[in-house]
Amino acid sequence: MPSISNAKVQTSSPLILLRLIRDVMAQAASAQARLDQVVAVIAEGFASEVCSVYLLRAGDILELYASKGLLATSVHKTRLGVGRGLVGDIAASAEVLNLADAATHPKFEYRPETGEEIYASFAGVPILQRGKAIGVLVVQGKEARAYTPDQMEVLQTVAMVLSELAMSGQLVDSQEIKTATGGLVAEQVSGMRLSPGIAKAPAVLHQPQQVIINYVASDTDYEKERFGDAIRSLQEQFDHYIESSGLPEGDEQRELIEAYMMFTQDRGWNNRIAEAIASGLTAEAGVKKVQEELRAKMSQMASPYIKERIQDLEDLSNHLLQILLGKPVVPVGSELPEEYILVARALGPAELLDYDHKRIRGLILEEGSTTAHTAVIARAMDIPAIGKVEKATSLIQPGDMVILDAEGANVYIRPNDQVSQAMDVRIQQFARAAAEYESYRPLPAITLDGTRISLNINAGLFVDTASVQQEGIDGIGLYRTELPYMTSDHFPEVEVQRQLYAGMYEQLPDKRIIFRSFDIGGDKKVPYLHAGEEENPAMGWRATRIGLDRPGILRKQFRALIEAADGKPLHLLLPFIAQVSEFDAAKELLMQEMAQCKTKPSVLKLGIMIEIPSILWQLDDLMPRVDFVSIGSNDLMQFLFACDRGAVHMANSYDTLHPIMLRVVRSVLEKAAAHRVEVSFCGEMARKPLDALALIGVGVRSVSVSASAIGPLKAMIRSLNIAELEKYMDYLLQSSEPSVRNWLQAYANDHGIKA
Repeated sequence: MPSISNAKVQTSSPLILLRLIRDVMAQAASAQARLDQVVAVIAEGFASEVCSVYLLRAGDILELYASKGLLATSVHKTRLGVGRGLVGDIAASAEVLNLADAATHPKFEYRPETGEEIYASFAGVPILQRGKAIGVLVVQGKEARAYTPDQMEVLQTVAMVLSELAMSGQLVDSQEIKTATGGLVAEQVSGMRLSPGIAKAPAVLHQPQQVIINYVASDTDYEKERFGDAIRSLQEQFDHYIESSGLPEGDEQRELIEAYMMFTQDRGWNNRIAEAIASGLTAEAGVKKVQEELRAKMSQMASPYIKERIQDLEDLSNHLLQILLGKPVVPVGSELPEEYILVARALGPAELLDYDHKRIRGLILEEGSTTAHTAVIARAMDIPAIGKVEKATSLIQPGDMVILDAEGANVYIRPNDQVSQAMDVRIQQFARAAAEYESYRPLPAITLDGTRISLNINAGLFVDTASVQQEGIDGIGLYRTELPYMTSDHFPEVEVQRQLYAGMYEQLPDKRIIFRSFDIGGDKKVPYLHAGEEENPAMGWRATRIGLDRPGILRKQFRALIEAADGKPLHLLLPFIAQVSEFDAAKELLMQEMAQCKTKPSVLKLGIMIEIPSILWQLDDLMPRVDFVSIGSNDLMQFLFACDRGAVHMANSYDTLHPIMLRVVRSVLEKAAAHRVEVSFCGEMARKPLDALALIGVGVRSVSVSASAIGPLKAMIRSLNIAELEKYMDYLLQSSEPSVRNWLQAYANDHGIKA
């Protein structure tokens, strides 16, 4: 057995070594040539006889890709399985090994083709990418000795730089690396349909991995300053959030933010990053190095508590990288594919609008609900979407081919040829069905017995003008005015709003447009409102309540709408009215603006959304005051059944075709008819042909839906006889069952109704 020496290897300065490697990596030579030079630089810098790099191939195989010291004939010939030998053990555990006498280790396996029998000392570190080993960097020496902690730190730093070369696709195809690390295993996961359709495209993650260009520092003191500044900036962001949100002491969310503040002061975490920077890395490279080490540790941890704490530090690392790199979360258009499926943990409406909607083929969310406003906008844009897809952002990697089948609420990740071909057939079938529905678009929405149904379109920033102008479309039944509020960092001024609303009149000079005053708050937060956090935001300070508490905001919008109308009809809808006095107060503000504006609309029609149950017991007082009402099924349904529309476990608990919901709709129609008040219906319920069939059966004659729902609705309307349907609905409304869906579907099938 060789004698063990405590003599230190004469390692070059870490910074000098890294700069030499940087210079090699910057050369115009091939990736293999650069890798060959890198191992030579490391071997010389460490005064070691051997430096080798093994890279992961498909099938859990590690291949010797470059070596200084081992026999040249063994390069690209020597292969070993993950878990086999010392190199395989490092790849399996993602941990370092530092051995004075490698042959005595139980995992040691002799490979005669390499000529390594003459080497005693062994040090190896994993080459990590997203917490998984994609290779191993090894140094070996004839003398039996352990490498120092400083030297092991240098090896880990070099391994991180090599990970970028390894993932470049110039050595091993990047797709093969993903396969080898388990990243390209075909997956099928399920979720909840948010918006109908089928799509196939590469994936884009809403919060993509930050790309680091400069790894090696020119001035480590400067990089330490940058890191310190980034930490302080992050702490200031948390401080500002706590102050501006008005969260009280003891509030759960405040305690969470304060815990994150403590994490930023974590001495061990900060010191590890500072040490990485001191070794010669830039601030962002230092953060990433420690982040990769944490990821590797997290995969080995059994304790959920420790995993959660490491995940907190992972999230902080991502925040720091954003600050250091100055990169936005949303990539610019030129960095995105021509078409893609967007994947996110959660996505607000304003965030969705940051993307070019014409290039988005689908949307996959880990969170989300059918009535959340992001889903509403996705339907308005005709983007297929699925929510409640667990671990979507972990399972799906950027660039992965994904099939989104919203009809079956399934997501196929990296599908094999058989699945891909089968889904291609489904996509073609869906396209043919869509073409058939398209043929109904120019036809009038008239039933077999001659009853005309008023069809209207919901709109916001994006208006399908061609859809609104087609035969049988009366206009825009719900124009969501809050979207400009959500895409701005301050309250939009009167002139900005006026131009937007006037543009709608110009686009649709002969169609009715019903403008809904802003419905901000709740799940449609605007940062400059400083609303604070609420336990039940859906039932809290939102919409007209905000406008009445801050009348200046509401009056500005009223003024913009009045001036935009300028001799044309103005139809205005007030959302979230819980009592008649709120309607009266909002109308008073409107009339004050009317008195002051020089230009006036030719006609003013004022109505409210029926969406809070308390208003149902005030209809006799309300109806004489309003010109029209619109039943909003999304909020009304969740409040009727105390069922949060965003709650995962409650998503399928209450059916929209519950007899109680249909009785409420009929009661509103009867009260409105007595006062000759027009009633329309908008919301998720109206866009589904079978649900719309039920609404027509209880008396609804006007609906407002997304443009993509028009074709299916017209097909249904033109295939039914209302007189027969109404009699059957009278019978179904007496039911005590939780849903009449199955009975109504059977009726539609028996009567040839396309529902």
